Amino acid sequence: MRIGFGHAVTGAGVLLAWPVAAAADSGDTAWMLTATALVLFMTLPGLALFYAGLVRARNVLSVLMQCFTIASVVSIFWVLVGYSLAFGDGGAGHAVIGGFGRVLLAGLDAGAVHAAYPNIPESVFLMFQMTFAIITPALVVGAFAERMRFGAMLLFSVLWLLLVYIPVAHWVWGGGWLASLGFRDFAGGAVVHINAGIAALVAALVLGSRRGFPMQPMPPHNLPTTVAGAGMLWVGWFGFNAGSAVAADGAAGMAMLATHTAAAAGCFAWICQEWLKFGKPSVLGIVTGMVAGLGTITPASGYVGPGGALAIGLLAGTVCFWATQYVKRRLQIDDSLDVFPVHGVGGFMGTVLTGVFGAAALGGIDPADGRLLIVQLGIQFLGATATLAWSAGVTFIILKLVAALTPLRVTAEEETEGLDIALHEERGYNL
Repeated sequence: MRIGFGHAVTGAGVLLAWPVAAAADSGDTAWMLTATALVLFMTLPGLALFYAGLVRARNVLSVLMQCFTIASVVSIFWVLVGYSLAFGDGGAGHAVIGGFGRVLLAGLDAGAVHAAYPNIPESVFLMFQMTFAIITPALVVGAFAERMRFGAMLLFSVLWLLLVYIPVAHWVWGGGWLASLGFRDFAGGAVVHINAGIAALVAALVLGSRRGFPMQPMPPHNLPTTVAGAGMLWVGWFGFNAGSAVAADGAAGMAMLATHTAAAAGCFAWICQEWLKFGKPSVLGIVTGMVAGLGTITPASGYVGPGGALAIGLLAGTVCFWATQYVKRRLQIDDSLDVFPVHGVGGFMGTVLTGVFGAAALGGIDPADGRLLIVQLGIQFLGATATLAWSAGVTFIILKLVAALTPLRVTAEEETEGLDIALHEERGYNL
């Protein structure tokens, strides 16, 4: 149970001798351990299987390999320097990036708690945040699937983590300049979805289209695998959003309810659009609508009620559906697995709408310090736009830097053969 102020004062000796027992709440800690496992489950195996089923059979292992590799290398760099730069320092003098005071997690022990969340051990908080850092660059994989070299992907992912993800995470969650303005991003609309979505668009443009796009059909090779991964994402997202309450309380419960409601609404809205346009709803459509609903509700999940979540989910399934049609059909941009129209567009929309549906007059529960709705809306738009601009510009620079060191794309022959054999000397299926 939580320790009250009076208990803390009278038990100062105990606090000094045994900080975990005195400060950390066992219920909150248990929930955050569970939420952390759920968010990692979103990437491995959730996102890995979701993406693997969407590519062609000759590239299934390459996508799985990329997701696993990103999980491992991001974890290493998070321990080395990532956590320190994102959360090690905040406030005055650290508006843009944290410091190096927590390199290699200096000062961490079993008794340490995070200053902002003394109800859980700091080891749990940093591990929870690590899982967010893992899934964000893994999302970008969907944009350049089936054509990027493995070595180039690895170098790009590390640089992107350090130069794009970590600064934005610090701005929003680490005490940086957006946090000081009162920007609301409960679980990653800007930090995760806008960030990854616009990076995906830039990567797709820099690498160019896959051979045969848009004339050659490139349907998913195994939709049951994609549906299995989608189910894992839906369940794992409860850790993503409800876990961001960093407590086992009513806020976490409301975030979970909002998350599920928006996911369901996103599914339904998407297949309705398909039904109207193509005459038939599809399995691929319903799982994509689910992801759109989840990504769009993410920034608002801790600030809106069920009504706001329903509205956001319906908008997500509708707007993101038409965004995929526009990007692929009208602009003919080969964002292989629709990362930008789903995550980028959905994340931007959800981040801005947090300033609308978080208002008490619209059923929201955001304690926005008495700000007028228009003021909070302006702050939300500023934060979303700043994230988009930073991610787009720095991603472009990183890709050009990587290209100067090693080729970004596989050769035409390797792309035709498939990345599984060309890069890993393995096949996903031996039938």
